Formats: sequence, structure tokens, C-alpha cells
Amino acid sequence: MGKGYSARIAANPYIVGSFACIGGGLFGLDISSMSGVLSNDAYKNSFGNPGSNAQGAIVAAMPAGSLVGSLIVGRLADKIGRKKTIMISGWIWVIGSILQCAAVNRGMLVAGRVISGIAVGIASASVPIYQSEITAPAIRGRLVSMQQWSITWGIIPYSMGSSDDSCYHTSLGMIMFPESPRWLIDHDRQPEALEILADLHGGGDPNTELVQLEFAEIKEQVRFERTEGARSYMDLLKPGIFRRVGLGAALQMWSQLSGMNIMMYYIIYVFQGAGLTGRRGNLIADSVQYVLNVAFTVPAIIYIDRWGRRPMLLVGTFLMGFWLMLVGGLQGGFGNWGEVDGARVWVITGNDAATKGIIVCSYLFVCSFAITMGPVSWTYPAEIFPMRVRAKAVSVTTAINWLFNFALAWAVPPGLASIAYKTYFIFGAFNFAAFIHIFFCFPETSGRTLEEVEDIFTQGHIYTAWKVDRHVGERTLQQVIAKEKDTDSHEDHYEEKA
Repeated sequence: MGKGYSARIAANPYIVGSFACIGGGLFGLDISSMSGVLSNDAYKNSFGNPGSNAQGAIVAAMPAGSLVGSLIVGRLADKIGRKKTIMISGWIWVIGSILQCAAVNRGMLVAGRVISGIAVGIASASVPIYQSEITAPAIRGRLVSMQQWSITWGIIPYSMGSSDDSCYHTSLGMIMFPESPRWLIDHDRQPEALEILADLHGGGDPNTELVQLEFAEIKEQVRFERTEGARSYMDLLKPGIFRRVGLGAALQMWSQLSGMNIMMYYIIYVFQGAGLTGRRGNLIADSVQYVLNVAFTVPAIIYIDRWGRRPMLLVGTFLMGFWLMLVGGLQGGFGNWGEVDGARVWVITGNDAATKGIIVCSYLFVCSFAITMGPVSWTYPAEIFPMRVRAKAVSVTTAINWLFNFALAWAVPPGLASIAYKTYFIFGAFNFAAFIHIFFCFPETSGRTLEEVEDIFTQGHIYTAWKVDRHVGERTLQQVIAKEKDTDSHEDHYEEKA
């Protein structure tokens, strides 16, 4: 530990890449805990039997805090490093959890959820950056997508009791992990960066080809970026960067507009409208959905770097749109306005086949999200930006995620209470719109180093993304060294003339 981290831990990419994403479980934990209490009489009585608008506001308090937290990351991760930023998020969550547990009224509950949300926002933006910067290109997608898997584990009901303990161990455990070598090189700490790269990808040997290739590419990229001038949020508006900010922000937006959080936060309302009543029946149906979410994220983690980002997103958005249209059609065709637990709801009664059909379509929707959009929505934005703006750009794109999460968390209960089954048609249409956008505008990025991704976006093809070859950007160590020498000779010649 004289290095400030454990070399043995650093040598295992799966430990390094997955431990930090435990913070993602915080978001999942919030989903399961809120979903589990919506029909709980003790919760309703303690907080004044909130109506659809008030309940939406209580749920939306967490993503509101996450919006703030994700925007903080832009400067925080650049200034103090990726590692320390992740550690800070864990301690903030502990404070928010204490407030929520001690809440005696809505104000105290909302305050605790906002503070916990800040922690989730910081973790959700900084963890993918950290993972993408310390993992080898061949498995980068697999490890970054573990962020989504940790969210699904957090959603599993009855895991609430481990929340504070998990954060505590995340904050302390990160002490044993290395800082991002890209951040170190950008802060003129090259010897430390080379040592970490050697431990991460070379078994401790700094002379292995992959280590030397990454080290040379990062130095070259940092040198180039420094010629671009001061780094600020205005850099996100520059040509080439603005396009990527748009892609990252749009993907986070589409992941929320897919309707997944309806099926998570408000699954109790979905199954209630399908005609599934009774606390025990709802609990079993919910639990099956949560387990499917965990299970179907596993194939995505294993094969994301083989399947590629584009195919997963295209298949996922199409299938999710299809299942939601079926849910809306079954609800509209067989349901009527009725009353459940004293509230006016659109509900199917006396039609067991329609009830089962909606439950099955809901399950298939969740499976489709888990194996496609869920993992890719975190992976893609973390790997498309150059070093000089990565923290700020990922901060902004993640903030878009939380902005739409906030809006939908508040809007869905009133929506279901007023337009009922038509809500599913709206989200189904969003998925088909996402399919079209992704098909034309999102190039493939799997298998390249973060520095090689730059070459993908110099190809153009703004509206013909399918034309970008999957081998664009691939370089050998010899090519990188030759380019570095050529750059040095040009700089020396310029200095001599000056």
C-alpha cells in the first residue's frame, strides 16, 4: 500500500472496474424502497395520505438532488480526481439515509431524499468516468455496464437494510484502488500514471505493449488537448464536441423516456391497473420483475463488447416500444374506469387472460431494457468524449438523465390517473423515435481505446452513422510512437523558427 493503493487489487480488472459501481446500487435501492411503500398503509398514514401529485413530488425529490449532484461532478472530478469524488458520494448518502430514516413529516422525508439524490448523482456521473479510464478497451463496455447491474441489484426488495453499510464500505474500500491514470497524466504525474497502467494492464511490467500503447496515446492526446486552450463548459459547444454532447444527452434522455422507471418506481400502479390486487400477489409479481432485471443484465455485461453498442440499442428500443404498445392496447381494450383503495383508476376486472398478458408484456419489456439500453446508456456517454472535457461532458449528459427522471417521476402518477392506458402509447412512441435517432446518428465505439474513439468522430457521417467502419481508429504501438515523434519534430522545427 506504499503506492496509495493495492497493486494486487489493481491487477484484477474486474475487481477494479466493478467495486466502484456499488454506488449504482443506491439508485436501485431507492427505486425498490419507494415502490414497496406506495401501497403501505403505515407510509400513507405517516405522510398524510399523499395524492398522485404529492406522491410524484416525493418520488421526484431524489432525482432532483441527483440532477444537482451530477452537475457538481464536472468540476469536482477534474479538480480532486475520480477516486476521491466517488468516495465523497458515499458519505453524502449516509447523511441523506439518516434523515429519511428519522423522517416524521413530508418535509424531512423530501430533504433526506434530496441529499441522498445528490450522492446518487455524483456517483452516477463519476463512476462511469472512472471505469472507462482504467479499463482495457476489450472489456471496457463489460465493466462500465456493471454500473447498470449494480442498480438492478439495488432494486431487489428487502435489501434496504444494507444501504448505509454498503456506502460506508464503498467510501473506505476505494482507498485500496488506484486513481485514473488519464487524470494523473493530465495533472503532470506521469510516473504515477505509468506505474498504475502497468499494474492495471501489464501485471506490474511497464514495458508490455498494451501499457506502452495506452501511455503513449494518453500523452499524445493530453498534449493535443492542451493546445486547444483553457477547458470550460463553453468547450462543450465547440464543433465536434457539441455533436457528442448531443448524442450522450440524447441517449440518457431516451433511457428515461423508454418507460423503464414506470415499470420500476410505479410497478404497483401498473399491476393494479392490470387487475392484480392484494398485497401478496403484487409483492410476488414485483419480485419476479426485479429478479428478471438482474438476470437479463448479465448477458449484456458479458457480450456488450462483442455485440456492439449500436445493435443493442436498436434491438432494445424496438422491442421496448413493441411491448409498451401491447400493454397500452390490452389496457385500453379490456379496462374501464373503476375504484381501487378509494382512488379512481383505469382497471381491468374479470379478465384473467388480459391481466396475465399485461404482466407478461411488462416482464418482457424489463428484460428488453436490461439486456440492451440499460447497460449501454451508461457505457456510451462515458467513452465518446476527449479527456479535456470528459468529466464536464459526462456530468452534463448524466444531468439530462436525472432531469428527465425527475420530470417523469413527478408526472407519471397524475398521468396514469388522468389519461390511463394512453400513457403506455406515449412511451412506446418515444422508443420508436429513439430507434430512428440511433439508427441514423450513433456510430459504433466498442473495442477502441478512448483516444482512438476520436478518429471515429472525425469521419463525419453525422446522419449516416452506419457507414463508420468498426475498425476505424485502431492503431499499433509503432504507429502511435511514430506519430508522437513526428509531432515532436514539428514542435522543435517551429521553436527553431521562432
